[in-house]
Amino acid sequence: MLVMAERVRVVVGVDGSPGSLAALRRAVVEAAGRGAVLVPLLAGQPSEQAARRVLDAALRHAVGGWPGGVVVRPVVAAGAAGPALVAAAGGPDGLLLLGADGRRHHMRGARTERYCRSHARCPVLAVRAPETVLTGAA
Repeated sequence: MLVMAERVRVVVGVDGSPGSLAALRRAVVEAAGRGAVLVPLLAGQPSEQAARRVLDAALRHAVGGWPGGVVVRPVVAAGAAGPALVAAAGGPDGLLLLGADGRRHHMRGARTERYCRSHARCPVLAVRAPETVLTGAA
């Protein structure tokens, strides 16, 4: 019997923050370039419907909507983000992307990043949100 191997996964933590949107943008590019499955993971959402709304909004803001040409398999995790992200990323062929919001990189986000870097079997990439430049009339 022939068993098809699971395609390589590019897993990205999504929570709607600027850092997670930047990570999602990069994850779409990485998944397309690798021919990988894109796995946006949402943790701590009150329901599947709430998670779907967050994901739809994040994809709309990050890349204009659900990306064509990339297989997307969202995951909603009930527990802590770190263990869920590491489990979803799988083995060494995968890639795990996390958003980092610079100075605003809150305690929970930093803790998740440390957990993932310590436990993931694949590369972990922290993607910073672009700096926002405010302009106004003088």
